Amino acid sequence: MAKEYDVVVLGGGTGGYVAAISAAKNGLSVAVVEKDKLGGTCLHRGCIPSKALLRSAEVFQTVKKAEEFGVTVEGGASLNFLKAQERKAKIVEQLTNGIHQLFKQGKIDLYEGKGTILGPSIFSPTAGTVSVEFNDGSENEMLIPKNLIIATGSRPRSLKGLPLDEKDVFSSDGALQMEDLPKSILIVGGGVIGMEWASMLHDFGVEVTVLEYADRIIPTEDKEISKELTRLFKKKKIKMITSAEVQADTLVKKDGTVSIDAVVKGEKQTFTAEKMLVSVGRSANVENIGLENTDIVVEKGFIQVNDVYQTKESHMFAIGDCIPTLQLAHVAMHEGTIAANFIAGKHVEKLNYDLVPRCIYTSPEIASVGISEDIAKERGHSIKKGKFFFRGIGKALVFGESDGFIKICSDKESEDLLGVSMIGPHVTDMISEAALAQVLDATAFEIGETIHPHPTLSEAFAEAALAVDGNQIHG
Repeated sequence: MAKEYDVVVLGGGTGGYVAAISAAKNGLSVAVVEKDKLGGTCLHRGCIPSKALLRSAEVFQTVKKAEEFGVTVEGGASLNFLKAQERKAKIVEQLTNGIHQLFKQGKIDLYEGKGTILGPSIFSPTAGTVSVEFNDGSENEMLIPKNLIIATGSRPRSLKGLPLDEKDVFSSDGALQMEDLPKSILIVGGGVIGMEWASMLHDFGVEVTVLEYADRIIPTEDKEISKELTRLFKKKKIKMITSAEVQADTLVKKDGTVSIDAVVKGEKQTFTAEKMLVSVGRSANVENIGLENTDIVVEKGFIQVNDVYQTKESHMFAIGDCIPTLQLAHVAMHEGTIAANFIAGKHVEKLNYDLVPRCIYTSPEIASVGISEDIAKERGHSIKKGKFFFRGIGKALVFGESDGFIKICSDKESEDLLGVSMIGPHVTDMISEAALAQVLDATAFEIGETIHPHPTLSEAFAEAALAVDGNQIHG
């Protein structure tokens, strides 16, 4: 049996379901093929469940510090990790149900099964028909789209020779399913995901050691942010070993522990813990979806697209983690919207990836938008910068979270805002003001002149903006 649609979306993750809803709002007939659960990695194995657990860790730490706020907790704080997992599951379920409701409202058809892209056939003279192999084993169905959007996402990657058994050696997917917390853990990879897990597990009471190949943790962020997080994590007794080349083939699992060797600045060392988490990036899901039946180009493991996310097959598009752009849920959402609007014949603007805010949900949080100081210099900018510490902000002291700072880089000649980096309390909620400032072409002077209410954490952003020209008030 074959059905025709204006748009078929292969993958119902964050990018895929947003693309589908956007296409439906444009009056197009839409179907989504998803072999797992609507919401994809972000909702079920990434953003939402990990942040739910991070929130539990934050509450646990807050209660432990209650005495500092004049609050006595009889018997002290204790952690029920299974309860935290149950809360996480309820949040995921609620959001999943919400997406299903949006599909009903948009009259979007959902096909629960594995989709494979076919070449030219009796169903269509061009490649793009999707064969759906249903999860329940019922007869395959053929979907014939005028336009196809590939949104197959990504999966955790491991080091060659370092197998993930999800019992002793976890990926971030497997770690989310833990029923008991280990006493100690080795985290291979000090990037965004690795540092979020390091922060969370430490706050839950786990002894954490991080092994990072680069010479600093979170190497994609501004060096000063990396330095500050290193300082604060060392203060918490989180062990961070940088310039560590992990020797994957030395993994040993014995007597309830795992151990592995790493060459650290030329010296071989052995590291041991109860469990291990491997967090070394993600690989695009481009295999076994039928790309070989098309003219779509795959380079370095990613589908190649143009500015409106068209592949070499002009009626086929690709968005999200399966293309070589930032692997962030909000990026996939915007890419999906652009592709859907283009298909609908609307004018679309090229997405400027420099304007995408990036967040790391450690404690303290990290957020940034634009380019770092080093990249600005590499691009030939003559820069001036302002920096303001949260310890000078009344609301931060009231919260009991005064570590960190906000840093702003501007171009000396044009006054253009080049980049904003933040580390401190609730900065993932504050970064949107900086993102809006960049979109509106605001200068640091204009940000500083904007009245920020007192007492708020956002005052630090105004002070950092004033500091670009040496006009800060409280520092």
